[in-house]
Amino acid sequence: MKIEVLGTGCSKCLYLEKEAREAVARAGITATVEHVFDLQEIIRRGVFSTPALAIDGEIVLSGRVAASDEILSLIKKRS
Repeated sequence: MKIEVLGTGCSKCLYLEKEAREAVARAGITATVEHVFDLQEIIRRGVFSTPALAIDGEIVLSGRVAASDEILSLIKKRS
């Protein structure tokens, strides 16, 4: 599983990345968590409000921060 945080590096984006990493650890799965900082790539993927979260290439959250519990739920739906 590949989880991506899309955002330019603001505090909300960094917090979402931290929560995503925590959710992966709690899920006990093998997954990579990456942060996409490139604005052109973020726009190319159809995200106009950051932070955003993608799981296996699908944008599942945009324009807000989610706690690790919510991210864990999103991960479980796709496992």
